[in-house]
Amino acid sequence: MVKIYIAGPLCDKENRQFLEEIDKICKEFGFETFVPHRDAGLYDRDKNKIKEISNKDLKEIHKCDLMIGVLNGIYVGAGTAWEMGYAQAIGKEVIGLKTDRKISDSIPEISVIIAGQVNIVESIKELKEKLKDEME
Repeated sequence: MVKIYIAGPLCDKENRQFLEEIDKICKEFGFETFVPHRDAGLYDRDKNKIKEISNKDLKEIHKCDLMIGVLNGIYVGAGTAWEMGYAQAIGKEVIGLKTDRKISDSIPEISVIIAGQVNIVESIKELKEKLKDEME
């Protein structure tokens, strides 16, 4: 079974809900998922949890077959950018999802390296098409 790691900003409830919507879509296609805030926990200012959470996230990046990285917002989150870059560096396929603005208008915010190296889709419909391709 294909496992998908869903990366994105975790700082507020709205962002986490968007990741959970992506999770639901992935599961509709029959994929197994890892969503960091749900499956590893959120940092709650307990310094002892930092290593535990980051180790779980790292382990799951290695176990996944594919990563979806949410690129919405003014800038890509540091954690999301790191997760996407690391996943690509170890040979994982990474799909970027940018639904709030056109990619061509967002290059300065998402960075040239991400725009040039990551397959980015601009809608949930396009994401579903990519996921459908993964099933074949």
